[in-house]
Amino acid sequence: MSNRESNITPRQIALTAALILSIPESLLVIWASGKWALGLLSFTALFLISYFVINSLLERFINRKIKLIYKFIHKTKTTKKEETYYKYILPPKTLEEVSKDVEDWAIENETEMELLRQNEQFRKEFLQNLSHEFKTPIFSIQGYIETLLDGALDDPKVNKKYLENAGRNVERLSNLLSDLEQISKLERGELPLIKQSFIIQDLVREVFEMSESTAEGNSIHCSIKKECETPLIVFADKEKIRQVLSNLVENARKYGKQNGSITASMYKTDGKHILIEITDDGIGIAEKEISRIFERFYRTEIGRARDITGSGLGLAICKHIIEAHGETIHARSTEQVGTTIGFTLPIS
Repeated sequence: MSNRESNITPRQIALTAALILSIPESLLVIWASGKWALGLLSFTALFLISYFVINSLLERFINRKIKLIYKFIHKTKTTKKEETYYKYILPPKTLEEVSKDVEDWAIENETEMELLRQNEQFRKEFLQNLSHEFKTPIFSIQGYIETLLDGALDDPKVNKKYLENAGRNVERLSNLLSDLEQISKLERGELPLIKQSFIIQDLVREVFEMSESTAEGNSIHCSIKKECETPLIVFADKEKIRQVLSNLVENARKYGKQNGSITASMYKTDGKHILIEITDDGIGIAEKEISRIFERFYRTEIGRARDITGSGLGLAICKHIIEAHGETIHARSTEQVGTTIGFTLPIS
């Protein structure tokens, strides 16, 4: 069917039907009476009556159906008052307008359905990952305790070692629960930001020093890029930004190479913000995985292969903290070259 045929209006239908009824009837009158004037009068009267009756019935029928369509479209989104409006008071609309409204509703509905499908998939993955993160330390603790109860408790060579290992797994569980609680509070806005002005380079140096003092056998060199050493003052929650930097540096160490490097850089962007970036020269992240690294518990394929411990919530916490400041965080990476994670903060 062509566009022209699909855009026929009720008036055109009424006009066509009136002509179909009027022309044969007027010809019949002319043939029976032999008077052209009477035939023309008959044609005019029947045409006008037919046109107005058919057009009125069509419009009433179509408007009733249109109101039902709008009631269906809006029934899950409107108040009682709005529902009454769409059912009884909706002003007449052309079929083209209705068609456009229905198409818009269908697109919006499909978008919502796609979002629900994505959320459902995310929920399944989250529960699966959560179960995995809890099972690992719990099974370890269970194994150590069972071994101790089976007789190893009386062996001084192993009992202390097993208790220490069980203690480390309990600490891991505690950290996991603490991180989950922090994310929940950040999402609900229950962790207020205590903002102050501070020099971002000084905080980065403190984080680097703490990281180097706690690093175990990983000789990665941390430094601030030379052209970025001029002090820049930001206005943010210092302790939460310290946590962000600590998580980023810890990640860079985990996925860094032996004798590698971690570099921090800071730049003024638009006169109102400062961009802070933490760059490593480690294993990198595959392009298809970059968009997901800020999800809770998400681990890259290489990360899972390395069996690196941790709650898997570090980058998710970073994202929530930066977004709580009204700022953005992003990542770029190349496999076997390195990763850069950057975020913005307001200038003091």
